[in-house]
Amino acid sequence: MRLTTKGRFAVTAMLDLALRQGNGPVTLAGIAERQKISLSYLEQLFGKLRRRSLVDSVRGPGGGYCLAKDAAEISVASIIQAVDEPIDATQCGGKENCLEEHRCMTHDLWANLNQTIFEYLASVSLAQLVEGQRPKEQGHEVSVLQDKRVAHAKAATSATL
Repeated sequence: MRLTTKGRFAVTAMLDLALRQGNGPVTLAGIAERQKISLSYLEQLFGKLRRRSLVDSVRGPGGGYCLAKDAAEISVASIIQAVDEPIDATQCGGKENCLEEHRCMTHDLWANLNQTIFEYLASVSLAQLVEGQRPKEQGHEVSVLQDKRVAHAKAATSATL
């Protein structure tokens, strides 16, 4: 299985975009900062995602990117395919020429694994990833608020002493 950073970063960036979808266009600089992904790398990925009609770009002040389709219609597999990421566990890249122009004995095993992985990734939508992430984000927001209150309470206590 050769899922490289290209595929992982594309899925991560699309999830970040989908989580912020209701607030207008999302900047790549914002995604880059939040996800610790190079801005120039994101620009390359989003060019491919736009060409595959998974995102739309909005120019001008307040511009950025938004999903071109409902998150429920975008599968993880489609994101990975859009950035030209191969999902392939075979040694030959599916060409069946692993050993000097003929098929290796385990070709079918790895080809079936490829199919299973693809079917799984095709069955997971961006909307499902968003729903899975929301409780984590909400918990994080609560803990951040609690941390600020504790810090404020400590500062107030220190000031009165």
